[in-house]
Amino acid sequence: MLVDAEQARKFCDRHTGIGADGILTVLPSEAGDFRMHIYNADGSEPEMCGNGIRCFVKYLVDEKRVEGTSANVETGRGLLACQTYLDAAGEVATVNVNMGSVVLERSQIPMAGEGRFLQQDIEFGDLRFSASALSVGTPHLVLFEEADISMARKRGAMLETHPLFPERVNVDLAEVASRREINLVVYERGCGITLACGTGACASTAASALAGKVDFDQEIKVNLPGGSLFVTVAKDLSEVWMRGAATAVFRGELSTR
Repeated sequence: MLVDAEQARKFCDRHTGIGADGILTVLPSEAGDFRMHIYNADGSEPEMCGNGIRCFVKYLVDEKRVEGTSANVETGRGLLACQTYLDAAGEVATVNVNMGSVVLERSQIPMAGEGRFLQQDIEFGDLRFSASALSVGTPHLVLFEEADISMARKRGAMLETHPLFPERVNVDLAEVASRREINLVVYERGCGITLACGTGACASTAASALAGKVDFDQEIKVNLPGGSLFVTVAKDLSEVWMRGAATAVFRGELSTR
């Protein structure tokens, strides 16, 4: 069953619905094992969700919808290979996802203008920020600032709808703690501040590596308000691997009436 945008907004409303950052739907796929459809909390449809795909694959493996402990998931950015690791009870505890390549060209992010936008100035009214724009499935604007939730909320509310980004943009405040660790808060388009963001962790790690702040081809720990993810960016930007936990919270039945 595929809910529509209005139903997704109702389900995601934390005051009158279940409460969520988004709705994932398991659909048939000719390219992979299954296709993942996503609605954000505001009813918009992103190409990809890094946290969502880990939950999606946990469901597939735990419910025996696929054979074994791996799955190939069709997404808005192509077919992604996922490997799971089980706990003592035989249920998925951790998922490692090949998130694909890092996109830097503005036209593909998408972002107005030509070329790349790395550690350049972006203006909003009288304010000016140094930032990098890239995509690892969804567009991200990475600012190297203290990973403060209140500041991320302010920056995100300003920059999410910046006219340079025709499809809006996720805004990441990345605080590099060491060459192997980043603290991160993400303001997600269509959601606002979230406890974690898989594509944001990947984009911020890639931007940090491109800026020479962390190392390529090394697993980087990314600390988000809801926990940590572990990201490895290939030096040639052809692959980004994201490893993180997936936990079942509750189960129930939805009514679309």
